[in-house]
Amino acid sequence: MPSYTRVALVTGANKGIGFAIARDLCRQFPGDVVLTARDVERGRAAVQQLQAEGLSPRFHQLDIDDLQSIRVLRAFLRREYGGLNVLVNNAGIAFKIDDPTPFDIQAEMTLKTNFFATRNVCSELLPIVKPHGRVVNVSSLQGSKALENCSEDLQEKFRCKTLTEEDLVELMKKFVEDTKNEVYEREGWPNSAYGVSKLGVTVLSRILAQRLDEKRQADRILLNACCPGWVKTDMVGAHGSRTVEEGAETPVYLALLPPDATGPHGQLVRDKVVQTW
Repeated sequence: MPSYTRVALVTGANKGIGFAIARDLCRQFPGDVVLTARDVERGRAAVQQLQAEGLSPRFHQLDIDDLQSIRVLRAFLRREYGGLNVLVNNAGIAFKIDDPTPFDIQAEMTLKTNFFATRNVCSELLPIVKPHGRVVNVSSLQGSKALENCSEDLQEKFRCKTLTEEDLVELMKKFVEDTKNEVYEREGWPNSAYGVSKLGVTVLSRILAQRLDEKRQADRILLNACCPGWVKTDMVGAHGSRTVEEGAETPVYLALLPPDATGPHGQLVRDKVVQTW
């Protein structure tokens, strides 16, 4: 067996929280850090900025909305590293509160990237995560808030421990359909597409963690969702109360859980504390 360098990968890492996570991992992770971005120029500019700080990330293009792009990245990781040690799914989108785009279009686009594309990254890359690997899905307490604003029937479905990935996918598709048909409120959904997309990420994380326990328990991979808090980024604007560095703390903590750690796993974590939701 060839001896590979350890590798950590961050999606959507050319700015904001993703950039801060990549920077912290460059400082703390014992191995290579691959910074990915959809836009090659912006990604390379981010790498140059970190190099100017004396750090040495690698760059690889990744558009999480493009399945082929994910598979090209997977082939690169297999070839160069024999797999993956740390995956941080940070890439995501949010419409501004005053955006005039119709709500059904916002719902479709937000779920396409934040839920369905993140799920595709997990589907393609989880099989190459090595023993003692760490997977962090950047979610949001907006997801928990969305859950509270769902009907009791929907809350019960999302909280159900036996909910399958297929069931969850159907629920996410139903939200988009219900917005198109203008019946989403009647069907018990909240009016936050971002919140529903992040609720999906949090629930998906629980389901994927359960599957790792069933299929790969001996590998002791830990997978969690986390909430970085209300951070000053392009996404939320200057209203955020935290710096991107503060926002990166919990994702990095989860990415660097020691090899002998048994948890957290399948949880939603904020400020390094497991949240009940």
